[in-house]
Amino acid sequence: MNRALKSDSSTSSAHILVIDDDLDLLRLLSMRLHAWGYRVSTAASAEEGLARIAVEPPQLVLSDIRLPGKDGLALFEEVRSTLPTLPVILLTAHGTIPDAVQAMSRGVFGYLTKPFDSKVLLAKIKQALQLAPASAGQETGTGETWREGIVFRSSLMAELMEEARVVAASDASVLIRGESGTGKEVLARAIHRASPRSKAPFVAINCGAIPEQLLESELFGHVRGAFTGAASAHVGLFQTADGGTLFLDEIGDMPLALQVKLLRVLQDRAVRPVGATRAEPVDVRVLSATHRDLEAAMAEGLFREDLYYRLDVVTMALPRLEDRREDIPLLAAYFVQQLVKKYNKGIVGIAPEAVEALASAAWPGNVRQLYNVVEQSCALATTPLISLTLIQRALRVPTMEALSYAEAKQRFERNYLVQLLKLTDGSVADAARIADRNRTEFYRLLQKHELTPDMFRTAPGNNAGC
Repeated sequence: MNRALKSDSSTSSAHILVIDDDLDLLRLLSMRLHAWGYRVSTAASAEEGLARIAVEPPQLVLSDIRLPGKDGLALFEEVRSTLPTLPVILLTAHGTIPDAVQAMSRGVFGYLTKPFDSKVLLAKIKQALQLAPASAGQETGTGETWREGIVFRSSLMAELMEEARVVAASDASVLIRGESGTGKEVLARAIHRASPRSKAPFVAINCGAIPEQLLESELFGHVRGAFTGAASAHVGLFQTADGGTLFLDEIGDMPLALQVKLLRVLQDRAVRPVGATRAEPVDVRVLSATHRDLEAAMAEGLFREDLYYRLDVVTMALPRLEDRREDIPLLAAYFVQQLVKKYNKGIVGIAPEAVEALASAAWPGNVRQLYNVVEQSCALATTPLISLTLIQRALRVPTMEALSYAEAKQRFERNYLVQLLKLTDGSVADAARIADRNRTEFYRLLQKHELTPDMFRTAPGNNAGC
């Protein structure tokens, strides 16, 4: 086998299901895929293929369109309903190309026309596997509801979530570090759901979003008459979270005066509301998060060292989205599934070239930015497949269409004529004069672009100001 056709190590162990009723072609494809290092399962019909998928979901399906009984398109629809991010590549004879094109608009990853070139086949398979989940079972967290909403295939996230599962069983305080938008609160909620406290409240507060005078009351509560405007008693978040988990987001922004009181609550496991004369016991696990450098803040005297060590019993660091790019296609597909319900649209997925654009983009806003890009694209989509143009628009990527000189000239010419006729209200004489062309030549240009002066003439009675 030519070395150039060998698969790389990142995808060589992938499991591929091949479905074709031509047993000779099925055998040949199986041999080639085995030689490229893939693990291969085969089926001679759509029904057999679906049964194999149910037993062991592959990472890619390679199927003929024309199959006995249920055809390849019906197979795809059924796969999409249960495993929406599992890529399907269809094999088609010349006569079924229109079917394949239709399938692409509904979310099929790609299609190849028989007979196909081995290099083209291998490149398509590699592309599909790089943009697909590591395994179909990973899409829903293999039934582990505690990590619902956290989707990944990267080893970085796999290690982090295993660590989260272990630490959740304890009652240790956890400090979650990570840039803005990496999902610190999502991880905190997952830890809570996996903990023995999961049936008790999870309460979150952003310490940097509330003024100091209000933050103290929000955290610890106050009694009636504690300060001007305190017409009634207020239960603080520590008491609200009693028995459960309190998540202190952006703990690095907490004022020093409140840090002292928070430290006392953590030491005594009791909280004294503002204006109260005695403390009340609370049983709360504290998770905190920050995007700030707390070590630098301590050195500058902006964060208490004793509080830091109370909060940082266990540190967990969320990676940037750019450090887990292999998760981007899976995250984007997951967000589409969530957003189609919100916008009530028949979107089935993202075009392969659009997924590639997402996977290679810069993500200073991390997962939050990715969600926003997918949401904007879903909101504006008018086709079942989100296009590259929509993704580029949401990413604010300047696009340049690759046009031949003749095409660019023709487009400019048409737009120029349209602008002239709009300006002259359809007067060919005036437009030709502005363009410095005689009327005969100008009429010839209009005919070339299928434009008529009547298109631009204002109807009687429709003049502005009437």
